[in-house]
Amino acid sequence: MGIAERKNRQKQALRERILDASRRIVMREGFAALSMRKIADAIEYSPATLYLHFASRDEIAQALCAEGYAQLLETFVPLAGIADPAERLKALGRAYVAFGVAHPETYRLIFMEDPSYTGAALGGAAKGALKGEAALAAEAGITEAEAASRDAAAAEDDPGAAALHIMISALEQLKASGGLPASTDVAVWAEAFWATLHGIVALNLTCPVFPTTSLDTVVAVALDAWLGAPQATRDSTQHATQHATQHATQHATQHAAQHAAQARSAAASVGTRKKKSPGASAEAAAQPDGEPAAQPSRRQPARAATASLAAPAPKRKAAGT
Repeated sequence: MGIAERKNRQKQALRERILDASRRIVMREGFAALSMRKIADAIEYSPATLYLHFASRDEIAQALCAEGYAQLLETFVPLAGIADPAERLKALGRAYVAFGVAHPETYRLIFMEDPSYTGAALGGAAKGALKGEAALAAEAGITEAEAASRDAAAAEDDPGAAALHIMISALEQLKASGGLPASTDVAVWAEAFWATLHGIVALNLTCPVFPTTSLDTVVAVALDAWLGAPQATRDSTQHATQHATQHATQHATQHAAQHAAQARSAAASVGTRKKKSPGASAEAAAQPDGEPAAQPSRRQPARAATASLAAPAPKRKAAGT
């Protein structure tokens, strides 16, 4: 091994030590705690030595962002082989959220700390990927295949752009297969989809009361809203809806029938009481042996007065008899 090669390896090894120490500080204390002096203390070198490898703290941050994108790309690559573009996008969405939850400080550094870090990590290749192969081909006057080849080549040195390219390719295929309207603007759709995923991760990292249900459920609902629920889920939902509707209708019908029966019974009871009321009065006035009680006649006093007038007056005895 020559002297130049040995020095180059030593330089690369020290660079890795600087990044490793920086990563530990960020993960343990957050990006705000990162400083050149703290990094130098961690690796037991002078701060001046760090400046031989990195011009500033921001340059270190950008290198850490690139590492984070490389980790994200590692989770995306196995999913790129999913045949159905809609299911591929769902899998990529779940992987994106899982990455943010598993690496919160790295995610914050890439997307939530300084816009320049995100832009530096993605680079110009990301802008091309976000436009989509069809738009690039139209601008450059080349075929879509050539645009895709150029985009993929540019992304090789940029893990952030490579990760984004996998998602854009799935979106292009979804549109080509009729899964999206022909008029869909791929760039706008991609940014809106990305914003949804980022919102879920950001809320999970910063809001103590989010989510109120499981994070997997929130992600699944969001992805289904964007890309449609699987057929089995739609069938299950439809069956559950029909069952609930039938149950509610049956319950309402039974309740109405019971209410009508109660109303008819109440009406019949009122009619029966009205018919029986004269007899009930007679029964109340009956004698114990069942014979009706004699009712006093209102004309009896008049007959008594007539009899009194008709009776002959007693004869008076003659005096001295």
